[in-house]
Amino acid sequence: MIINQKLLTIDRLEVRSLEELSKKARETIVEIAATDTGCHIGGSLSVIDMLIALFVKFHSDDQSQIILSKGHAAAALYSVLYVKGILKDNPAESYGKSDSLLTGHPNHKIIGIPYSTGSLGHGIPYAAGWALAQKLKGSNGIGVAVCGDGELQEGLCWETFQVVQAKQIHNFVCVVDINGAQNDGYVHTISSLENLRERFESFGFETLEINGHDFEEIIRSLNIIGRSSKPLAILAHTVKGKGVPDIEGNPNSHYAKIPQRLKNKWKRSIL
Repeated sequence: MIINQKLLTIDRLEVRSLEELSKKARETIVEIAATDTGCHIGGSLSVIDMLIALFVKFHSDDQSQIILSKGHAAAALYSVLYVKGILKDNPAESYGKSDSLLTGHPNHKIIGIPYSTGSLGHGIPYAAGWALAQKLKGSNGIGVAVCGDGELQEGLCWETFQVVQAKQIHNFVCVVDINGAQNDGYVHTISSLENLRERFESFGFETLEINGHDFEEIIRSLNIIGRSSKPLAILAHTVKGKGVPDIEGNPNSHYAKIPQRLKNKWKRSIL
């Protein structure tokens, strides 16, 4: 793939703006973890930078959709919607309450969320179906699925990638949050995903590997979307619990309900 050098030019003000949004979103995730229900904090903190950048780029485009397939990271999605001004109230105020729309997995009744997701793997075909519909309509819309590396152990993901290849759905993007851990431990000890780049390429994808916390790399990868004759896989290498030193890289941070004293400490530790 030949990349226009203009796509590689990075606006430092844009990077700084994304970093500030990300910090606010991480603080909100920690606040959600301190609610009566707690949340899937580790994977929410790892995926937040990618989600922030995606929403900045695509949310105002009515023809494109961002679908969080790793639905257990709903706290990240709600936090992004909040810091972007799409949700008016802090999600930590009502998250998980019996009368709240802010459920533990994304709720399509909330503005900015096209599909409810939760069962892992389901958001990928939702995004591929959206992309195919846009292609058939002749629009320039993009379908973006944001999934986790553990999620790729589900067969439905690869069945969908086969359809993407067969139907030449070039306006489909799969962003993989590769934080190396899942509910029961490390991905490599449960069901290893070796040669992931080669796997995607064998399904006809243009594949990029990036640091999923480096906004310069994130911006460059997103600038390529829509400019390739192939579907795009962005393999974003991240750290579970990123931003909170006490839990960074710890697979046991998958889910947490924390006391107020930790909430305040962890919020102060976020850079």
